[in-house]
Amino acid sequence: MHIVTVLWLKSLDFFSNVPDDQLQWFIANSENQLLSDGDYLTQPGDPIQGPHVLVAGKLSLHMFQNGSKREFVMFTKGDISGYLPYSRGKISGGYAQAIGEVQLLSFRTDSIQEMIKDHFELTQALVHVMSNRVREFTAMQQQNEKMMALGKLSAGLAHELNNPASAIVRDSISLKEHLRMGPEVFKKVAAITIAEDKIDKLNEVLFGILGVKEKPLLTLKQRVKLEDEIADWFEAKNVENGYAIAESFVDFNFNIADLEACAAPVAEHLSPVFNWISNLLVTERMVEDIQESSKRIADLVNSVKTFTHMDRGMDKEYADIHIGIRNTLTMLGHKIKKGNITVLEEYDETLPQVKGIIGELNQVWTNLIDNAIDAMEPNQKGTLILKTEQDREFVNVFIIDDGPGIPADVLTSIFDPFFTTKPMGKGTGMGLEVVQRIIHQHNGNVKVKSVPGRTEFTVCFPLEN
Repeated sequence: MHIVTVLWLKSLDFFSNVPDDQLQWFIANSENQLLSDGDYLTQPGDPIQGPHVLVAGKLSLHMFQNGSKREFVMFTKGDISGYLPYSRGKISGGYAQAIGEVQLLSFRTDSIQEMIKDHFELTQALVHVMSNRVREFTAMQQQNEKMMALGKLSAGLAHELNNPASAIVRDSISLKEHLRMGPEVFKKVAAITIAEDKIDKLNEVLFGILGVKEKPLLTLKQRVKLEDEIADWFEAKNVENGYAIAESFVDFNFNIADLEACAAPVAEHLSPVFNWISNLLVTERMVEDIQESSKRIADLVNSVKTFTHMDRGMDKEYADIHIGIRNTLTMLGHKIKKGNITVLEEYDETLPQVKGIIGELNQVWTNLIDNAIDAMEPNQKGTLILKTEQDREFVNVFIIDDGPGIPADVLTSIFDPFFTTKPMGKGTGMGLEVVQRIIHQHNGNVKVKSVPGRTEFTVCFPLEN
């Protein structure tokens, strides 16, 4: 067993400026404890004793969630555990277990008040340990929660990105194969002679048709009917491949009048010209598809950037909170579709911009919306209502789901650190605690009302922070 001296205590950073007589008093009011490997210093429900200075060995602080062990802190030689001056925690919520042979210098807890009254520097050192512990623990948990939030988003985001990426690959291969067929069509067009003014007229008509942005959306029945009409027109005009190329003209909403307008300047060469036009339309369609898929990827990447505010600092700034909520829905889009969930957005679009740390507020929307989606999972469908409103100088955000509700005996505990009803790996028990902490930082509050079929979270905070 190691003999603990004043000199040894002063070698620890947090005791280095404490007067020798106070450290000697600390040793005199402490006792040495020896723990064997696997022994418990504390278990859930035990009064928290100490402070304990870890002289040798390691001490694991952990909890069990849904039957699985989760370690939070590993104390090593020179660390301080247990009760500290002004600590509000009186009862242990977890296990402190020896890893290997452990020696502790355990201060008698009932002498804490005497320490506070008569030994200022010693008390100050231990309070500093507590404040550091709270700060480090909070930072660790917030980082863990951010990683959990990122994990929630990454699977759905990967799926959302994979669809347009696959479409680009598919369309680029098809476009490459299609362009290889181009020379045959070009050869037939090059073999005919058309006056320059007629070509200009054809171009004018053709690009006038293609330039119409608001094209009617055809039903399947309307599309099939139009395709048959165009194919019959081609057949009547002796245009080769009429039935094969009719589809590409339908894609761009050509009607018989459009075909007649294109045919007028080149009446003697309808077959090669319309096959050439079809070739252009197919190329145009593939390029449009590639552009649309690329835009989808760019929009998703921009949503991630805006959602995380990765290019911004942690200062409060003015922003439209609806952008953050909508980006959150984009991030969770795959999970919403998979859960067969209908989203109703009832936003007050006249709401002024709010001042806040936007990346952290987005974390609030992620946790609350993700919890709502999980809550509706047993029904295999659901309705999610997102609502905003202004209440004088405050903004209210409502997240409402029609899941089975939160049991009354659980409702009072949902904001407690580490409390979770989710299985291990699906929840840290810190999501709602983080939500509450972030909203408190914004001088607001979070309330919840729940009955079977309706759970409503209300986030309220000032427009000006």
